[in-house]
Formats: sequence, C-alpha cells, structure tokens
Amino acid sequence: MKNLLTVILALVSFYPIMAQPKVYSIEPVPNDKVAYSGNLSEGMFLDDLSWAWSSANACFPETQKQKFTGKHLFFTGIIPKYSELTVTVIPKDTEANFSLYAYEIGSDSSDLAPDLPSCIRCEADHKRERNFKGSAPQDHTRLVKDLVAINTPYRVVIGVTGADGLGEGEFTLVVETKSR
Repeated sequence: MKNLLTVILALVSFYPIMAQPKVYSIEPVPNDKVAYSGNLSEGMFLDDLSWAWSSANACFPETQKQKFTGKHLFFTGIIPKYSELTVTVIPKDTEANFSLYAYEIGSDSSDLAPDLPSCIRCEADHKRERNFKGSAPQDHTRLVKDLVAINTPYRVVIGVTGADGLGEGEFTLVVETKSR
C-alpha cells in the first residue's frame, strides 16, 4: 500500500499544471474615463471558443471565431449600479487586427471564458469585412457599449484578443463609465 501511495504521489507531481489566464483588475470611475495599457503577449490562447456562440452567452457567432483566435488578455471590475460602460481598445500598431468582447456576470462571480456557463450580457467588436450603410468606416480601434447595471452592480469581464492567431501587440484599453 505504501508503494502504491508513493507511485500516485510521483505521478501527481509530474502532472502538468494548467496555465491560468492573467486577469487585471480595473476600477470604473463614475462619469470619467480610465485608461490601462497592455500587451497581448501577456495573454493566453483559448482552445475552446464555443462558449461565445452558446445561446447562454451569445457573444459572437461561430462564423466569426477566426477573429478571436489570438491570445486573450482579461480585465475585470465592478460596474456600479445605475451606470453604463463603454470599452475601447486602441492598438498601438494601427495595422494590428484586434478584437474585443465584454460580458456581465454577477458581482460575486468569477467565471472566466472559456469556462463561462452563462452571462447576463455579452458584447463584441471585431474587424468587419465591409462597411454598413449609415455607419462610419471602421478604423483600427474596437468598441463595445451597452454594458449596463441598473439596480444591481455587476462584474464586467473584458477580453482583448487578436484575430488570426495574433499573439503580441501593445494596446490601450479605455473604460468610460456614465452614471444614469
């Protein structure tokens, strides 16, 4: 029995530890903008993106998954009640193809994609193949809006990622909070 326990402990010690994603804390300030700097190289690739097109999350459709295949770097904070958040990512390299998503979950939750069973709301932005009538042409920035907390504060998780496997690139993340 002692030999069996020794073998089990030896196997457990050689079992590779799963890499944990890096998550940075943000602090939205009512009626103000706060900027954060980052680099995709600090993020990690997500092997499974199916959480995004699950009907419980509805973040982006499977047809757009290639635009979210780069490294993902996460930011999280609390949206104060009676507030609305707008999030913008501004790549330093204007030619870099970044994508952005943000989802709301309960303020006590810490669910992080790809282990996201459901969320309250998810918004995403990525490079469009064409311009849409009535909308301004897209530049290198990405923007998500309509992240709202009414009577209850919510946790927001922001994912900055690259398209087509992009794994490196400096950016500025701007979080604007408006009180309602």
